[in-house]
Amino acid sequence: MYEPINLGYSTNGLEPYIDTETVMTHYNKHYMNYLNKLNELLQKYDFNFDVDKELIAKNINAFPEEERSEILYNLGGVLNHELYFKNMSPSLNNKPMGSIKEAIDKKYGSYENFKNEFIKQAMDLRGSGYVFLALTPDGELDIITLANQNSPYFFGWTPLMAMDVWEHAYYLKHKNEKGNYFDDFFEVVNFPYINNLYEENKL
Repeated sequence: MYEPINLGYSTNGLEPYIDTETVMTHYNKHYMNYLNKLNELLQKYDFNFDVDKELIAKNINAFPEEERSEILYNLGGVLNHELYFKNMSPSLNNKPMGSIKEAIDKKYGSYENFKNEFIKQAMDLRGSGYVFLALTPDGELDIITLANQNSPYFFGWTPLMAMDVWEHAYYLKHKNEKGNYFDDFFEVVNFPYINNLYEENKL
C-alpha cells in the first residue's frame, strides 16, 4: 500500500501563518482519508504499489469503468495534498531562487506579478479546488485552477506548486477571509522544493 508522506516539519512548524489545528486536521483527517480510500480501492485489483502514483491516471482504463471516477477522485486528493504539504516549510525560503526564479521572471516579469496573478486566480475560483503553478505538456510554465480534487497530471500537466483552496485548508484560522490565507501561504512557500521539481521536469 501507499504510505503517507512525512510532513518534514512539526504540526506547529508553520505558525503563525498556518495554524497547528489546521495542519493536524488537514493531514490526519482529510489527506489520510483520501490515502486510505485510494489504497482500499486499489487493493481490490491486486495493484502493484511500486508504481508511482502519478502514473495511475495514465493507466486508468485498466480499471473497471464503474470504479474509475472514484479512483481518480481519491488519487487527486492524495497527489494534491502531498504536493501542497511539501510546498510549505518553516524555513521561510519563500522567494524564488535558481531556475524557477528565472522562469517566473521570464513568464510574469517579476515574482510580485506572479504572486498577484496566482492569488487573483485563487480568488476567482468558485467552490472548492486548487491553484497550481505547473508545466504544460509543451514545457511552458503556467498557472492553472482546477475544481475539487482534479490534478494537473490528469491533463498531461506537471504540477510544481499547489495551494489548497478547500475551506478545510484555512477556515479554522482565517474563517471567510480567504485573502489573508493566500497571503499567509506565500509566507511559508518552499521554493527550494519547487525549484527542484522544476529542474527535474523542465524540457
